[in-house]
Amino acid sequence: MLFMMDGEFNNTSTESLFDEQVAKDVAGTSQSEEPKAEGKGTKAKKKVKKQLRTVSRGRAYIQATYNNTIVTVTDAQGNVLAWSSSGRMGFKGPKKSTSYAAGIVVRDVATRLEGVGLKEVEVFVKGVGAGREAAVRALNANNIEVLTIKDITPIPHNGPRQPKVRRV
Repeated sequence: MLFMMDGEFNNTSTESLFDEQVAKDVAGTSQSEEPKAEGKGTKAKKKVKKQLRTVSRGRAYIQATYNNTIVTVTDAQGNVLAWSSSGRMGFKGPKKSTSYAAGIVVRDVATRLEGVGLKEVEVFVKGVGAGREAAVRALNANNIEVLTIKDITPIPHNGPRQPKVRRV
């Protein structure tokens, strides 16, 4: 069979072309094939891997209520790097507000921050729950140095109107 390559006629058989293609496929050097998309009319999409920033100093916000403990770690500008809560970790009911759950939550946040390189945090604690101190101690235990601790629990300066006196 005659093939035309670069304006010249080439006398090559189809069997030899097939053998060359098989040899390339076996060797794994076939460059002529493109990634095939599955389905009709779809294009293969490449996943873009999210670039992790390296942040050495950040802020940790601990919200410890009677019902839950939420830990959020941000950079200096306030962009969230990682967060977790005791409900997310699988605790239910009254177990969510325990100090043990707060320690587990901080450990989860620390594992999420491994690629970021966070070393130091300023801690802002909000709420009156049992996980307040345990979360701060867990931060220190997970190789994150605590620089400052600030309590940002909202306090009423006069509060709502008192109920009238009960008459019996």
